[in-house]
Amino acid sequence: MKSLFIILIIVLILVAVIAAIMLPPRLKIITGYAAKSMCSCVFVAKRTPESIQKSDLNFSFVKYAKVWIDKDEKAAYSTVFRLAKRKAVYRPGLGCSLAFDEKPSELPFELNHNPQNVSDKKEQWPFGELISDTVFSEIDYDKLSSAVDNAFDRNGGNVKNTRALLVLFKDQIVAEKYATGFNKNSPQLGWSMTKSITNAMVGLLVKEGRLDIEQNALFEEWQHDERSKITLNNLLQMCSGLDWNEQYGDQSDATTMLYRENDKSAYAIAKPLTHNPGDFWEYSSGTSNILQKLIRNTIKNDPEYWQYPYKNLFNKIGMASAVMEADNTGTFIGSSYCYATPRDWTRFSMLYLHDGLWDGERILPKGWVQYSSTPVLASDGVYGAHFWTNSSGKYPSAPGNMFLCQGFHGQRIFILPSMDMIIVRLGISEEDTFDFDQMLKEILAAFEIAN
Repeated sequence: MKSLFIILIIVLILVAVIAAIMLPPRLKIITGYAAKSMCSCVFVAKRTPESIQKSDLNFSFVKYAKVWIDKDEKAAYSTVFRLAKRKAVYRPGLGCSLAFDEKPSELPFELNHNPQNVSDKKEQWPFGELISDTVFSEIDYDKLSSAVDNAFDRNGGNVKNTRALLVLFKDQIVAEKYATGFNKNSPQLGWSMTKSITNAMVGLLVKEGRLDIEQNALFEEWQHDERSKITLNNLLQMCSGLDWNEQYGDQSDATTMLYRENDKSAYAIAKPLTHNPGDFWEYSSGTSNILQKLIRNTIKNDPEYWQYPYKNLFNKIGMASAVMEADNTGTFIGSSYCYATPRDWTRFSMLYLHDGLWDGERILPKGWVQYSSTPVLASDGVYGAHFWTNSSGKYPSAPGNMFLCQGFHGQRIFILPSMDMIIVRLGISEEDTFDFDQMLKEILAAFEIAN
């Protein structure tokens, strides 16, 4: 009996030691996620704390976090069982950032989010918000309406959790629906769809001759080892060979970078090489933040860098709602954090539907869209250059030349060049609770056109 008691004590001590080692980092990730999400949804997306707690934070272990807003500080706080307290602070122009040592870095910059080319002008879509009443003979509108309705929960359900669905055909919005609490003016987080905006920023600098996709030796830290062989093309195609773990359900490189690291890009840049550059494909949010650091280093002027996506991209195509969030050092978190309304996400994808042209003006380099949407051999046909592709047939109901932006919790922009169509779906669900191929099948069945 005494031996059993000693064994029990030893087991309890081991459990306590393991918990003391493993729990704190995970709690920091949970509370970091909760504080950052609450801050951004309140101060950037203009939603109520109650709606955020009920939907955005009501999953996995995050639902155990206690989160509150300090309106005077423009900050959000979070704890789990009064442990691992985290704070996120709103900074005009740069969105919300997790604070480290209770204070974010001083970045004396405010961005004017009211450009002249605003999307609420009384002009026809896409230059304004007036939607054409054009009726297309190719569309069975009853089928389309039913397909759109089927993408949303009914009778109070919360399985599909679609918040917005928009269908564009021949540059006209032909279907649009929103869940209760959301509308065409509601900015929504794109999560990893932000990676495609990073792609556009690189493309802009390539067009200006300030970057070349074949350049290497990209950072001082990489100059004296094998990482000097990594090219900009390798980064865009997720074939850098850098060590990375993108898992979201536990402590990983992705969650550590986003919620425990002050300088996101520095964390990713410091990773060691595990494969020869170009030989191995691995999806990596760290790579996108490395690209943002390269963009910042290339521009060499922080106010110009912070204005860059607005002046050269968003304002030109009328994305007046777009907000790119930066980390605590001022580098945009190009892997994950851009907010925009569904209509503005659609405007962004129209740029790629039309080979980088907007209203006759070339925004992206000629051939950039083809480059971005061409599958990388090492990815087995699923990925191009910061865009996903359908070459592998992941979505069998859609054309093989479809390419897409894809984000956590089921954010999708499907770009279908052969059908002159874009489908934008935003929500808060996962692959196993939302059948994207079925949605595509039902929507495309409403169009009597060859694909």
